Amino acid sequence: MIDDEVLAGHQQELRRGTVVMAALATLETPGYGYGLLAVLEKSGLSVDANTLYPLLRRLEKQGLLAAEWDTTESRPRKMYKTSDAGRNLLGTLEAEWNHLATSLNALRSEESNPHLKELP
Repeated sequence: MIDDEVLAGHQQELRRGTVVMAALATLETPGYGYGLLAVLEKSGLSVDANTLYPLLRRLEKQGLLAAEWDTTESRPRKMYKTSDAGRNLLGTLEAEWNHLATSLNALRSEESNPHLKELP
């Protein structure tokens, strides 16, 4: 049986890259951090706000998200949108994700992976 702490650590590692892809994909439609949290939660990819907001700032600093302050409401809020560079990165990451998924599925299927028989 797998220790809960070990499982949680591996799940966290697996999710890190997916949160970047999910944020870039979702923010192709402009939105706020709080709205992004809600969309991700509804999609089954819950993210802690203490994880998401630093990620948004990092992606903005890297030029992958464009951001501007919306001051039309009672308190200012930062509106994010995926930049051209962010869309390019998202396409590259999605291609890599698909390649990794295909490779993992091939490894899991002995019939389609004759290399498994070569293991010493």
